[in-house]
Amino acid sequence: MELQRLLLLIIVTSVETLIVLQKREPIFHFIHLPCLIIFFILQSCFFSNPTQVYLVDFSCLQPPSSCIVPFSKFLGNASKFESFDKESLAFMAKVLASSGHGQETYLPPALHHIPPLSHHQESIEEVHMVLFPIMDDLLAKTNLSPQEIDILIVNCSGFCPSPSFASIVINKYSMRSDVKSYSLSGMGCSASAVAIDLAKNLLKVHKNSYAVVLSTEILSTGWYAGHEQPKLILNCVFRMGSAAILLTNKKREKMNSKYQLFLTLRTQKAFDDRAYLSTIREEDSNGKLGVTIKRDILEAWSEISIVAGELLRWNVMVLGSSILPFLEKFRYGVSVIRKRYIDKSTEIYVPNFKTVIEHFCLPTSGRQLVSELAKGLKLGDREMEAALMTLHRFGNQSSSSLWYELAYLEAKQRVKKGDRVWQLGMGTGPKCTSLVWKCIRPMDEDESKKGPWADSIHRYPMVAMDR
Repeated sequence: MELQRLLLLIIVTSVETLIVLQKREPIFHFIHLPCLIIFFILQSCFFSNPTQVYLVDFSCLQPPSSCIVPFSKFLGNASKFESFDKESLAFMAKVLASSGHGQETYLPPALHHIPPLSHHQESIEEVHMVLFPIMDDLLAKTNLSPQEIDILIVNCSGFCPSPSFASIVINKYSMRSDVKSYSLSGMGCSASAVAIDLAKNLLKVHKNSYAVVLSTEILSTGWYAGHEQPKLILNCVFRMGSAAILLTNKKREKMNSKYQLFLTLRTQKAFDDRAYLSTIREEDSNGKLGVTIKRDILEAWSEISIVAGELLRWNVMVLGSSILPFLEKFRYGVSVIRKRYIDKSTEIYVPNFKTVIEHFCLPTSGRQLVSELAKGLKLGDREMEAALMTLHRFGNQSSSSLWYELAYLEAKQRVKKGDRVWQLGMGTGPKCTSLVWKCIRPMDEDESKKGPWADSIHRYPMVAMDR
């Protein structure tokens, strides 16, 4: 619409200039005026009111206490596995110590066995354990019947059963025969944000609809029982978690919804071989399947400047052009020109996103990554608090972590009406997805006392956690 208005201004100015140069009668100045009025009427009626997408509510899984796995239990069980030697145990202990996890993260029952159970049936049981409780909670919160759901999207990266995740949920809740269902796999930690973007596009097409997004990661099928250290990392960092999100484009639901989707943005670098191969699932030399995190990527985390590499840099650049005020854009543009043509030693200005974003949900891929991202974006302790505290309390829950961070902000009653929340998802591929939400209904005190943080929010933030 901005381009349309700019084009119209150029046309009007050109016509006026032509009339003046040709010394036409004054009446000609008003010839194009009706066209201008008609254009703005049509624009206001058909173009200026795009379909709005609202987040009615969401739910996050609170796993049972029997699934808690402190470091001592994790390493104690691992020491009893024949598949791990002393070097493997020492490496996993080092990863745990630097992960940013606390002592109350969760693993599914299958991984508490010695040795872990990683068969198909255990994975299906884990699916039921992580998806059905949050779906029940979401339906109860919103007074929604399963038959009212028009669109269902389920994302899980490492496990792809047949029938699909979506079919499992549809069967469990006896949904309608015409429900539009999608199962996303292999999308990494950004999968939940990708699913929201997909739901937004579907809601643009299917009017007056409800869409449910379910995000999780099944861990029992991804356990690695070998010796290659790059594949052992995921055993240590990923933990149980899932989230259910209800979206709609129904205008009558606006007053009941928590947030309005302000912006979505997706970028990726799968075209680049080095980036594409940075995290990949493959067999080791003994034929054991695991996810390899390349060493150069691990070293790159400490070198992240403004945008955690090229992928995030482009995402932030495009996002900034959409939401930042003119002064911030101007300062950035001037600094780029100065560095390129005048003084190459000068630093490029980092826009202040805090001028338009009040709350940040960053990737929980590790304490060091969160710190480097915050440093690159010039964010302070308060802006990265939700990510660090989620990492400490629940671990890295892959795609669903973004919703535990938002639940943390709500539990602290920090999100006020009109505030904007930026959820940043980064995943394998690699890909980066940004979601910007605008709060339209602040949470009351009763709501803030519920959810996954209900029994632990009083202990956070933990000031001494970094030590």
